[in-house]
Amino acid sequence: MKNFESLKEIIKSDIRQNLRSTWFWAYSLLFGGFVAVMFTSGITESQIIGFVGLSRLMVTFMQISMAILPIYVLISTVRSVVGDRENSVMEYILSLPISFSSYFWGKLIGRFFIIYTPVFIALLGSVIWALITNIDVPWDLFFLYSALLASLVFFFLGLSMYISARASSQDIAVSTAFIIWLFLVAFIDLILIGIMLRMRGNPDLIIGLGMLNPLQVFRTGSLILFDPQLTVMGTASYYVLDTVSRSVFIAFSILYPIILGFLFAFLGNRYFNRNDVV
Repeated sequence: MKNFESLKEIIKSDIRQNLRSTWFWAYSLLFGGFVAVMFTSGITESQIIGFVGLSRLMVTFMQISMAILPIYVLISTVRSVVGDRENSVMEYILSLPISFSSYFWGKLIGRFFIIYTPVFIALLGSVIWALITNIDVPWDLFFLYSALLASLVFFFLGLSMYISARASSQDIAVSTAFIIWLFLVAFIDLILIGIMLRMRGNPDLIIGLGMLNPLQVFRTGSLILFDPQLTVMGTASYYVLDTVSRSVFIAFSILYPIILGFLFAFLGNRYFNRNDVV
């Protein structure tokens, strides 16, 4: 009970701290403004692979989220633990009756709410506006896209907290996060296919390795929801669809990033508890 109360206090403290940040409001307005611009530009009236209306907006929203969310989560979160250590904030916090684990998981949970909430509200806002303007709402896509976004945020949060717990300075943490982000972006399917053609490697093996990339899994999962045949992925689609069914891959694209993010968070918390972090 005592640990639970301290966990809640860390979560509330982290949320309050972020609500005072200019970056948080700029980030929130970015997603809200993006949805508003898409509605005013008439994107719901255009069509892509048979999808029109709110479905068309959601497809574009997911692609934009894949570009913005990972780098924002990494850069804003990798400073959390190492930043508190460098600024002597951690020494004060841990002098209170708060365990290392409560501090670590409290920071992660608080940051999840503060990052995921604006994205979800922007997506929910598009649904509310669609209901007001009598546009059909694809509820299945709404819930699946919301789950995909949550899994993407959680993976990068777990990775960021792991980096932050192990980094010796904020500069090293940010540099490491940026390099990892570049690596994940680089190994998305187009580059993988280029390597396969150049090296004449086993396509099943190369595409299988590509699916270890959570960013690639998120992208494929969002694509398969509106394009069941994955035509935009070209030859890589044959491997994916011949290996697993559409429903299985959708479940995998939601669960895999969450499990991987939890693993990184667990390892980060373990290191945080076993080493002199102050």
